[in-house]
Parts: sequence; structure tokens; C-alpha cells
Amino acid sequence: MTTALLGTDRRTPAGSASGANAPAALLDAAAVATVRRRAGLRPARAAERPRPAPEDPRPQLPPAAARRLTMLLTDRSGASGGGRRGAAPDLLELLPQWLAAANAHGFAAPPPALPALLDAARGRTDLRPAALRLAGPRGLWLARLNPDWRFALRSAPGGGTSLPGPGKTERVLRLWQEGLFAERVAVLSSLRSREPAAARELLATTWATERAEDRLMFLDSLRTRLGPADEPFLEQSLADRSRNVRATAAELLSALPGSALAQRMAVRAGACVAVDHMRDAPMLTVEAPHECDAGMERDGVVAKAPAGRGERSWWLGQLVEAAPLGTWSRRLGGRTPQQIVALPVGDDWQSELHAAWCRAAVRQRDAEWAQALLGEPSAAEAGGPGAVSLAERAKLLGTLAAAERAEWVAGFIETHGLPDAFQLLGVCAVPWAPPLGRAVVDALNIARDAGSYPWSFSGVMGLAERCLDPLEASHLDALLAVPDEPEDASPGAGGYWSEAFQRLVTTLRLRAAMLAELNPAAQP
Repeated sequence: MTTALLGTDRRTPAGSASGANAPAALLDAAAVATVRRRAGLRPARAAERPRPAPEDPRPQLPPAAARRLTMLLTDRSGASGGGRRGAAPDLLELLPQWLAAANAHGFAAPPPALPALLDAARGRTDLRPAALRLAGPRGLWLARLNPDWRFALRSAPGGGTSLPGPGKTERVLRLWQEGLFAERVAVLSSLRSREPAAARELLATTWATERAEDRLMFLDSLRTRLGPADEPFLEQSLADRSRNVRATAAELLSALPGSALAQRMAVRAGACVAVDHMRDAPMLTVEAPHECDAGMERDGVVAKAPAGRGERSWWLGQLVEAAPLGTWSRRLGGRTPQQIVALPVGDDWQSELHAAWCRAAVRQRDAEWAQALLGEPSAAEAGGPGAVSLAERAKLLGTLAAAERAEWVAGFIETHGLPDAFQLLGVCAVPWAPPLGRAVVDALNIARDAGSYPWSFSGVMGLAERCLDPLEASHLDALLAVPDEPEDASPGAGGYWSEAFQRLVTTLRLRAAMLAELNPAAQP
């Protein structure tokens, strides 16, 4: 090695003469050393051959759907690093929808597609649940053979091991006591979904010995099928040594309107809000708490306010948020939620009070209060008197039925346009209901005819490609032509709008074809 580094002109290889033959002699010596080293190796013990992959009893994809999956996993023609996207659909963005549809039909992924499917799930965490479900037991078998795919063993319930079914009490107990953390979470969640009381009792057997971060995760599983029977366990958790566990227990108890904690919060919050009848018109008056006592802290009220927030308003918000919404009608003269929200609030407390009611409506899944706080979608304040941000409006919409949600957002878009609607569209069921789809398309058409800056609507256009009903494609042909550009329009805006609508129509037709391929019996 030293001779090779220095060169045969400066150092002559051992056992050979200097000169023109020295380089060849050096390489010969290296070859002999290599053969000697290889000859001296002892044969290793043969590795155990992998066990065959388990059978997947699910039906295989129809041939056309299998080809479509391969195309979605490998084609990148629609994706770009920036600039104009052109008229080609972005196939990678259609993959989540295709996976959901394939799983709904109960299909299994073709074995040759499993590597690409696992690679796609590795790069996008949002794809993992649907991709691993489609990959099934063979995908998990394959993941054990490649370190790059080990995420599948962590993401799948039990790391790929089948969870105990009903009646497997001994196996459930053994997995709970001896399993890895991910396995324990999976078995607790599975048991909770079918036997809530049994899951709670299982958690109680080891609760005192669990780590704080594990107790928090396990307690969170009680959100599934939460009911009055969980109250004693949650009340005990209010005395937990972990602040996060106490806060989660208090939140869960406040979601049970009949719980003792909810009633205590109702008394505290009710003492802070009243109707003033001494004025010409009734008005709500607010007297925020002057201190956060030990009882409030035990019930989950955080004493220290965030930076820039007043302590009294911070405490008030937490009390109102945790109080059962049903108590306010009795407290405020039998008024309905709509009438309560419409009352003026004195001393600039309205935004704080209404924001707390918004959080309470979301936590308690109270659709009547959510509708009152949202107000009419055509209201001038763009969202109603209670909602103080687009994020809160989106959360309130989540408490409504899918049809009501779509109708409200459609009305909002018809009045206020698309600039503020992106976040609201994200909570609407897919495919969008016809009134919502028409409202979005009409608003895009109005923006195009007005010469609006086209790139400002790229996000909504991308949502429309994935969420519009594919049957709407036949109604959009009139939008494919390049429009006349107003004098004040952005240069090239007409061409961009035409490309965007072409991509929209092409994507909708592609989605229709994808769904038909997954359901050959429905094809004409």
C-alpha cells in the first residue's frame, strides 16, 4: 500500500527489480495477497431461509386497476418543482384517493407493486395508514426484510402481529403486560372500540406503574366511546402527578355534560356571566374570576396565562369552555343558543366569551350551538358573530352533518368569494356536494373573468381537482377556452386559467375512470 501511494519510481516493490516492470510486479503482489486472503476465509454458516409470505385472502385488483396503481406510484409528469403546472394531472396527488377507494372495495395490492407502495408510504406519512392497509400481511412480511421499510412495523397495529379478537382474554392480558408500547396502544385501542369497560379495567390494572408519557397516551384512548361509566376513573386521574394527564382527564370530563366536573365548571362559569335587564335592551355582563383557586386548578384550569394574555380573561375562557352548553339556556332566561349569541356583551368581553363558546361547541360536539356561533354564511362579518377566526369556523363546521357543512360553505363562497374559503373547504366531505361544487366553479369563473391574479387560486384549484364530483367534468367544457384578458389583467393570465381548467377537467375524468376500474361490475 505504501509503495502504491508513493509510486514505483520512488519506492521499488519488495522482491522485484526497479524499472519499467515495477508497476506490474506491484499489481502481481497485490493479486497474490488478495487470493491468499480469500483462500484463508472459513465458510460462514448459511443464513436461515425466510419463511414464505403469509397468504392474503382478499381479492386481487382488477387488471386495469393494477395498472393504474403502478402508474400512480411511478409517474411524476404532473408534479413540478415550481412555476406553471401545465394541463397534465398530478397523479401523485390522486394516490390517497385511489388507495381509499381500493380499500373500501377490500382489494389486496399486487405483490409486484408492494416495493413501490412501501417506498411511497416511506416518503409520505399521510399515505401510511391506507398504503399499509392495502399492502396487508405480505407488505409487513416484506418490510421485515428491508431496514428502509421498518416504519411499517411501527405504524401497523402490533407491528404486523394480529390483534387478539373477542374472547381472547388471556392473549389480550399477555400482550398488555409483555408487549412493546406500540402493541399495547394497539390492543388497548382495539379493545376500547368494542368493549369500553373492559379496556378501562385493563388500563386500571397497570395505571399506577406506567410512565407519565405512557399514561397520557393510554388516557387519550378513552376518547373512543367516552361515556358516563368512565367518570370515576377520570375523576381519580385529576389527582395524577402529571400536569398533562390531569389536563386531559379534565378535558374528557368536561365533554361529559353530566359529570361532576362539568357541573362544577357550570357553577363557576355561570357566576361570571349574567343578563343585565336594567338597560333599554338586554345585555350580557361578564365578571371574570379574580383568582384561580386550588379547586379550579384540580379541575384542569391552568393558572399561568400565556405571554400577552390577561390572567382573568384566561381563566374565564377555560371555565366557559368546560361548562356544559346546555346550562346556559337555563342560566340566561330560557333563551335559545341563537338568542344568546345575538345578545350584546358589555365591556369588550364579546370576543373572549364567544371564542370560549366556540371551543365548548367543538369539544361537546353540539351542532345547535355551532350553527348559532357560525351565524348565516351571508353575514357581512364573514362567519357569524361567534367565530373569531377561520380556524374556529372550520372546527365548528366539523360538528355539523356533511350536507349542512357543504351548504354553509357554499353560501359563504357565494357571498365572500374564495380568498377566505380554502380552510373551510378542507373540512367538507369528498366528493363535494353539488351545491358546493357549483359555488366553487362559479367563483373561479368569476375570478377568471375579472382578470384576477390566477396563481392566487392555485390552492383552491388543486382542492377542486381532488374534491369535485367527477360527474361535474361534463359541465366544465365551456371554461376550457382562453378568455379575453381585460386591460388590467396579469400578463398571460388567460392562458394560465385555460390550462388550469383543462387540468381540472382531465383530472375529474381520470378520477371517474379510476373509480370505474375498481368496480368493473358497475361499468356499462
